[in-house]
Amino acid sequence: MTTQSTGTSPAPATERRSWLRDHSELGVSVLLLALGVLVLTDALTMDVDIAQRGPVGPRTVPIVVGTGLLVIAALLAVDVLRGGRGQAESGEDVDLSEPADWRTVALLAGVFLGAAVLINPLGFPVAGALLFWGAAFALGSRRFDRDPLIAAVLSLATYAAFNNLLGVPLPGGPLMGVL
Repeated sequence: MTTQSTGTSPAPATERRSWLRDHSELGVSVLLLALGVLVLTDALTMDVDIAQRGPVGPRTVPIVVGTGLLVIAALLAVDVLRGGRGQAESGEDVDLSEPADWRTVALLAGVFLGAAVLINPLGFPVAGALLFWGAAFALGSRRFDRDPLIAAVLSLATYAAFNNLLGVPLPGGPLMGVL
């Protein structure tokens, strides 16, 4: 029994994989589309107080963001289907052969979780200062004369901006009477 060559082109599955590989940026477009639909769905089903006055309410920003995500998803899909391709990042000097720095990741995660635990008993100004100082330390700064001062100023400025200017109450902790 002999087999004959049919002389046909490569299998359709191979061609489909090649087309998908050439248009892989469509995955980002699909992700943006799904995110836009999710944001719009959540915004439109939001329970809004009937006593709201004025044109700008709690739905306004999510609707604008969701619509923007849908527009960007459509524009990206059109660009990719017309042959547009993303350019490789040339500005990064990351050596992909080096292993990940899990120590830094663990330190940052620990500092973040520590700040989350300490924010209620110590208040935002103290927990925020520890967060900023710990993050600087985890990322390699060893200036013990300067870093705590900068962290304290950043934390107090953030607390004042949110608490006093934006009206978002943050826990003050023991410094509540002082600030």
